[in-house]
Amino acid sequence: MDIRFVNSSDYYVISPLINDWWGGREMSAMLPKLFFDHFNNSSFIAEDNGEIVGFLIGFMSQSKVDQAYIHFVGVHPDYREKHIGKHLYEEFYNAAQKEDRYIIKAITSPVNKTSVAYHTKMGFDIKDGDKVTDGISVSSDYDGPGQDRVIFVKHLN
Repeated sequence: MDIRFVNSSDYYVISPLINDWWGGREMSAMLPKLFFDHFNNSSFIAEDNGEIVGFLIGFMSQSKVDQAYIHFVGVHPDYREKHIGKHLYEEFYNAAQKEDRYIIKAITSPVNKTSVAYHTKMGFDIKDGDKVTDGISVSSDYDGPGQDRVIFVKHLN
């Protein structure tokens, strides 16, 4: 497996795959092309024999100079449990540390139990929210009315 930076043309390969990789859930709207155009020095592609099998889209915060944010991560269903996500996260951590960013944040929906479990396994803490849903602390209306989110924070050494 090879990991490289994202480039603008990767959008046209990844965008049609996203909904399939998420089991038919409509997710592609959450990843517009601007991420591929403007955050290619902090976003990564995992390839196996030239085929894209995973990606991580992240960026360095413009307003919080000690923080970086992971926006969207995907791994081809046939390649899950092969540590591709872990390698992508490690690449992002390295990029963040080169920019003196030692706080990594991410969010997910409380219904995405897989993401909650994965982030906690990767050493993220769940930030205290204002309510608990299914035993998980969440922030109410984070992304608008009825759009509760789980906020993750990881401190790098």
